[in-house]
Amino acid sequence: MKRRLVLSTVLIVLGKTLLWTISVVFACGLFAAGAVAGFVASILQDEPVRPREEIMSKIRENTRTGYVYFRGGELVGQLRTEEDRDPVPLNQIPDIVKQAFLAIEDDRFYEHYGVSPTGLARAVYQQLTRAERQTGGSTITQQLARRLFLTLDRDVDRKVREIFLALRLERMLSKDEIFQAYLNKIPFGNGANGFNLYGIKAAAKGIFGIDDLGRLNLAQAAYLAGLPQQPSVYSAFTSKGTFDEEGFSKAVERQRLVLQRMLEVGFIDEAQYREALAFDLRSSLAQPRQKGYDRYPYLMMEVERRAPELLLQAKRPELVPGTPTYAEALKEAKEELLRGGYRIYTTVDKALYEEMRKIAENPANFTPDRKDGSGPEQIAAVAIENRTGAIVGMIEGRDFFVEQMNLATQMKRQPGSTMKPIAAYMPAIEMGKIQPASVIDDTPIILKDGQKKIHIPQNWNSKYNGLVTAREALNRSYNIPALKLFLYEVGIQTAWDYARKLGITTLTEKDAYAQTGVIGGLEYGVTVEELTNAYSAFPNEGVFRDAYLIEKIVDADGRVVYEHRQEPTSVFSRETAYLMTSMLRTVITDPRGTGNRITRLFKHFRDVEVAGKTGTTQDNADVWFIGYSPDVTVGVWAGYAQPKYKLTSSRCAPEPVGCGTQRAMRIWALVMDAAIDLHPDWFAQKRFVRPDTIVEATVSKVSGKWPSELVREAGLLNTDLFNVAYLPTSEDDVLIKARYVMYNGREYIPQPDTPADMVREKLMVRREKPIRELLAEIEQAQQQLPERDRRPLEEFIPVDYTGDPPTEPDPRVDDGQPPSPPSSVELQPDGNGQVRVSFAPASEADVVGYRLYRSVDGGPFVRMEGKTVYAGDPTVFTDALQPGTVQSYYVTAVDVAGRESPPSRQVSAGAPANEEGANPQHPPEVRPF
Repeated sequence: MKRRLVLSTVLIVLGKTLLWTISVVFACGLFAAGAVAGFVASILQDEPVRPREEIMSKIRENTRTGYVYFRGGELVGQLRTEEDRDPVPLNQIPDIVKQAFLAIEDDRFYEHYGVSPTGLARAVYQQLTRAERQTGGSTITQQLARRLFLTLDRDVDRKVREIFLALRLERMLSKDEIFQAYLNKIPFGNGANGFNLYGIKAAAKGIFGIDDLGRLNLAQAAYLAGLPQQPSVYSAFTSKGTFDEEGFSKAVERQRLVLQRMLEVGFIDEAQYREALAFDLRSSLAQPRQKGYDRYPYLMMEVERRAPELLLQAKRPELVPGTPTYAEALKEAKEELLRGGYRIYTTVDKALYEEMRKIAENPANFTPDRKDGSGPEQIAAVAIENRTGAIVGMIEGRDFFVEQMNLATQMKRQPGSTMKPIAAYMPAIEMGKIQPASVIDDTPIILKDGQKKIHIPQNWNSKYNGLVTAREALNRSYNIPALKLFLYEVGIQTAWDYARKLGITTLTEKDAYAQTGVIGGLEYGVTVEELTNAYSAFPNEGVFRDAYLIEKIVDADGRVVYEHRQEPTSVFSRETAYLMTSMLRTVITDPRGTGNRITRLFKHFRDVEVAGKTGTTQDNADVWFIGYSPDVTVGVWAGYAQPKYKLTSSRCAPEPVGCGTQRAMRIWALVMDAAIDLHPDWFAQKRFVRPDTIVEATVSKVSGKWPSELVREAGLLNTDLFNVAYLPTSEDDVLIKARYVMYNGREYIPQPDTPADMVREKLMVRREKPIRELLAEIEQAQQQLPERDRRPLEEFIPVDYTGDPPTEPDPRVDDGQPPSPPSSVELQPDGNGQVRVSFAPASEADVVGYRLYRSVDGGPFVRMEGKTVYAGDPTVFTDALQPGTVQSYYVTAVDVAGRESPPSRQVSAGAPANEEGANPQHPPEVRPF
């Protein structure tokens, strides 16, 4: 009885526990189901319920071939299409082809309702276990839904939408309709012509050269069925149409998996399986066929990149770039452009473009390829018609099949000194801060550095060149003057405002703090197109016309859907434009100009005026030359695909290749010469036109102001061009005749009683900041640097420095007593008719200098004018020894109050002539005073 009671109690407890557990699990299940349902609902709330008409429209969507044309209407080539295919009905597709796709993609396609739970579970398991065989989890219906309406992103949201759409497709369409659409839509990678293939018929033709699908054998059908999973990986051909051994090998491995699946599901037997494995697939591949993209790949791809944005701009101007809606619409515009039969007319001149391509592809124009992994020396160039902004020619790189990026329009590189006219000199001239004759002090500046705490920039010649004109500073491409204008006269923000108005779009928020941005220290850099475009405003008299490549787009029905409209913007005055052109002419015409090599490289130099600017980044990673005539601007960049590799500056190749650092100027000259030879009518204006408001004026060479009398006496004059509105308004006050005394190696203002002969006088420059103060600041600043990074102070002294005008009085204090006479006076003939009188300095601290007195043949001693030794200088006087005379000397010391010491002891030399007229030399006689 007791046992029954215990057993009964246990059963009751277990029962209640089981019931409670079931209840909890059921409740959790309901909660989870609700959560999943809510999650799915949140994803699908914005997903439209597409009607059958929309679905069928997508399926029936036919591709229409589009074309691209050169300027003048000559064909560039046929646009590739995202779905370059030839649709085929399902009843024309052999069973063996259909079975191959069903086996590898969805063997239960005709049984499920759009989604296969077992297939999905199998795919998840294979992913988690990283199984060698990956069969995929999406059904054929899901794949079609994804290709028709969704992106290829791999995320949960997309998968939920895909499943939802697949279920709807199954309700709207028959299985055969779905399967037919699928086989006509899926991608197959590159064909023998290099184009991407879409649809089974295009794949059979492009890969095996078979027009009739009925001629495909089992091995070929299985090969094609294996491609859509990863068409870019399994492609037997490159984008150039050449055979890809690695891609083909991977495709064959995938084909074997397809055959194995066909065997497993019973579509083929063992004999068919082995026969297919033994088939020689490689020999059955189609022969490569050249297409238009092979001839002008860069240009065709550039048109593909630009045209969709223009098409979208024309059709939906209300959309804002950078928004998700815009991105989605842009994708649709690209698809429409590639399949809508559009005709795109470019601004590119065929003759010039082909000549520029020849220049780029000719290895004789470049340094031979190195063996350090750098790849070929690269080049990029853009030629722009100034009056319109039309891009008439480009060099996008040397070989599309080595470097696919368009280096002229997509690559961003540091501009080096080519940014100086844009962000320093032009704004400063426009703002009235400088004129070409304005003087900038090329002396050190101390900048804050986030890493080393301070940074003291240098010029390319590792010197500080002192007072230089703006013209000379730009001509010699000195960094410090440009930095001073950029930072202190114009200001970074204003400088970048001008750059943006000139079409520079690559500047970032970080560049607003880039203190060295004007010499190339930007976050990303600039493109060749944009920098060339910016320079074209100089010959355009300050008017910016945004460069463009596409003139118009015409749809399949002949309607113009987009046409370029010029929107010129005046950025700076025609006076500023001409002054900048004048300065940039000097860069080329002056023998010391950094672009002077152009005078030898450019064969039409004497026929057409040109101006331009060089640019080089650290260690020659990038080399630029942007140059222009009144009608055409050409910008050139040279370097390597990766900036860690540097252009050669020594051990140059023989001419005409020369050094890598000269490459940009050499290629510029070749391009410009080609343009003139091909189209002399483009260069109708041979000279730059000087506005009436630009005048010549002669100013001080040390200040840029009207010359003072002192400046004229010194001959420090400079004649240059001025905007008449910004002629100088004051006279030079920089050059002064300074009176000073030296003490402990430093100049001081003389005390009032210091005798005139003890005071020095020389022409000196009154700098905005005395060099002595600057050196003190540098010395203090360098204390923040590690010892290895500190530089001797001598390296910071400008080459024109001769001392600072004194600002403090002589600190020597008058002791109220005459100084004692100099001691140790000695006299020594030097054998050349000269005598040297040496002495020891006086001991008093207030002595400012020494005087020399002379007696001839016993006559009175007379102070010798101009014979002064200043305190601190070598204590030696020299004098000419007159033949036939006895010359005696003594020395006195002079203090700050003008008191003079007693004479030192006398020293003598020489003798009177004898009766025969001889002048025998005797040792000097020394006798006390």
